Amino acid sequence: MEKQRTPAEIQQELHQEISQILRTPEIKVDPKKIDASRYRKVRWFFARAFAHVIFWDIILNRPILRWFRTPPLPRWQKIARRYRALAVEMGGVLIKLGQFLSIRVDVLPPEVTRELAGLQDEIPPEPLERVLAQIAGDFGCPVAEVFDEFEPEPLGAASLAQVHIARLPGGEQVVVKVLRPGIDVLVETDLAAIALALRWLKLYRRVSDRVDLDWLAKEFTAITRGELDFEAEAEHAEHFARDFANDPGVVVPKVYHDYCRPRTLTLENVSFIKIGDLAGIEAAGISRAEVAKKFYGIYMEQIFVTNFVHADPHPGNVFVRPLRHPDEPEDTVFRPGDIAPNRPGRPFQVVFVDFGMVAVIPDRLRAALREYAIGVGTRDAYRVVKAYSDAGVLLPSADIKRLEEATADMFGRVWGVKMGQIKDLAETEMRYFVSEYRDIVYEMPFQFPADMLFVMRSIGILSGMATNLDPNFDPWAQTIPFAERLAQEELRQNWRGWLQEAINLAQLGLRLPGQLDKLLADATRGNLTLQTSLAPDARKSVQRLERSVNRLTWMVAAAALLVSGANLQASGSSLGGWLMAAALAVGAWGLWAGE
Repeated sequence: MEKQRTPAEIQQELHQEISQILRTPEIKVDPKKIDASRYRKVRWFFARAFAHVIFWDIILNRPILRWFRTPPLPRWQKIARRYRALAVEMGGVLIKLGQFLSIRVDVLPPEVTRELAGLQDEIPPEPLERVLAQIAGDFGCPVAEVFDEFEPEPLGAASLAQVHIARLPGGEQVVVKVLRPGIDVLVETDLAAIALALRWLKLYRRVSDRVDLDWLAKEFTAITRGELDFEAEAEHAEHFARDFANDPGVVVPKVYHDYCRPRTLTLENVSFIKIGDLAGIEAAGISRAEVAKKFYGIYMEQIFVTNFVHADPHPGNVFVRPLRHPDEPEDTVFRPGDIAPNRPGRPFQVVFVDFGMVAVIPDRLRAALREYAIGVGTRDAYRVVKAYSDAGVLLPSADIKRLEEATADMFGRVWGVKMGQIKDLAETEMRYFVSEYRDIVYEMPFQFPADMLFVMRSIGILSGMATNLDPNFDPWAQTIPFAERLAQEELRQNWRGWLQEAINLAQLGLRLPGQLDKLLADATRGNLTLQTSLAPDARKSVQRLERSVNRLTWMVAAAALLVSGANLQASGSSLGGWLMAAALAVGAWGLWAGE
């Protein structure tokens, strides 16, 4: 008869299993913080899911055996529904992971992501006595000695923390964010189970060839644990506030550092109108379309300019603050909870809270992202695909020209389509692209940098929220002026380099006027190339010039004038000086055009 194991023996066996799972450094988990029962339940779910894939999608995905294989999508939808039920039941990181996967349309089919998209980061709050006991433990004294007032009902409850309204001894109304008691054990347990699942997933080449799963595990772990670090969250909030200090339309709550502790974060109360409260926004006379436009613009700034992104912009983390209308008395101020009377065209501010999840865009991706924004804003397929390449998104086998054709075709078919209409067009356009670009669809020549994952998550949520605010929101119209601004800034910053490249071309002996027509035509088509036997340094110069003058024909014209002027000047002709002066005039006009 088998000897019954003691709890200590079971725990020791569990520690050994986790140590084996985590023998690579991507996710470091303390086995002593693991809830054995929870770990087994989550592990069993993942094991069943992987067994399902092996049997139905690998073993039966063979000639003859396919006759016995059922359609995959209904099966995957069923798995997604089971995961959703498990996440709602157990909370913790499982809810975060479900939300995370719900925007991974590059890895999972939309039928599956739709099932997961229903997960809400709202679960029943912790009992008040446990919350008060934790705050008292943080401060070393009863809660009544820290706050003059403390609302027993939470303002909101999420998977990792909950928020209560309180009042400081000085009279300021604040919100107190408190970690759920025992949440560190739940987080470490879930991370250990997720590490096991990712290790299994690495065996599936279609995913592992396109996503760095080790890096993904490391990043997911760091960001999840970061949400438990209130000191870091306070620093993130102040970083974000500095980034938008010159934008009066953005508000970040003040941090009250004297009332913060490792598991307690005290912030200014900014609970105005939730951005998802469409009726409340309209009742105050605020334009939903203007809110969508402002919200979108703030995220363009984060992603392409400041490179520091609020990565969890769900409706509970963004508010709209009504401001005084010109028809109202000058001393009019609206506080959280106040109802602003309806005044059409009322000004407003967008308020961001919860900076536990942020994404910092690495240096290696910043230039590529700016290039991408300019390419989209100018409908430049060449520039967009080049940005993909610079960002490392393309597999080495990718057919660049074919991708350019598909991107240009996409611009032609969906440019100007409102966000609310995209869903209606999705099925029709997907059928068209599968038919027209079957090679790209089935080869999937993309690989996905894990360090952009949370930025992609933000963009997915942003799109949904903007559409909810304004079904007629036109992202293209908002992107064009932003892209133009980026292009002008790039040109102003690099004008000396451009001038040096023009001089280098002059030394190569380009001549006008015959070459100018061809140069302008090639630049307009995005095919600007020079075929000549250049030394390596000269070839690099030409390549840099191609990047600078692509689609900016006035810039090419200025370069051509400068080149011709230099050649004529060298030959002793007085016309050369006039042409060089004209080049500087054209260049100066181009540098400052549009301002």
